[in-house]
Amino acid sequence: MNPPRWRKSSRSGPNGNCVEVRGDLSAVRDSKQPHGPALRFGGSAALRRFVSAAR
Repeated sequence: MNPPRWRKSSRSGPNGNCVEVRGDLSAVRDSKQPHGPALRFGGSAALRRFVSAAR
């Protein structure tokens, strides 16, 4: 079994200004700092609200 992975949008450009999402943790992080901190949410609904507001 493969461990869960961080995912980056296919719409992300080559300039590195993007975030990655990991659904099993309900978390986002800066793709330029993969070992840095992650912003974790209290569940998938809270993560969806954050993403919706950020758009």
